[in-house]
Amino acid sequence: MLNIGDPAPAVELPGAEMEMVNLSSYLGASSVVLYFYPKDDTPGCTLEAVEFSDLADDFAASGAVIIGVSMDDCLAHAAFRDKHGIGIELLADPEGEACERYGVLQEREVEGHRRTAIQRSTFVIDRQGRLRHALYGVSPRGHAAHVLNLVKELD
Repeated sequence: MLNIGDPAPAVELPGAEMEMVNLSSYLGASSVVLYFYPKDDTPGCTLEAVEFSDLADDFAASGAVIIGVSMDDCLAHAAFRDKHGIGIELLADPEGEACERYGVLQEREVEGHRRTAIQRSTFVIDRQGRLRHALYGVSPRGHAAHVLNLVKELD
């Protein structure tokens, strides 16, 4: 797990439109809410993405951008975004590199088989690129509003 105050691990991944997004491009300009979710178009992940999208203007007014990351590919992200009117950036991490850097991968047993999956987690990164909050194993309902309150408390 990551420690509060540490520099946020580097992330450069493609978005739904296949353009590369580099976390470092927000340094000095915006705080970043970087959230990891298991899978596009599943009930909990849809709820979480919709709630973050609904509050995107409030996050922007507080000087923060919201970025979601899963191991789905860019095409799946685009379909998910378009189907549900998601208004936030979704990044594809099919190899799980960013997931590993943020410590959100966990092994689970599903139908008798072990598989690696993303533990729903959110990180609040300040304008200097330091971790201010690391929330692992979160529940999607009401999570966006909780994170918005954390962002509003940043200096």
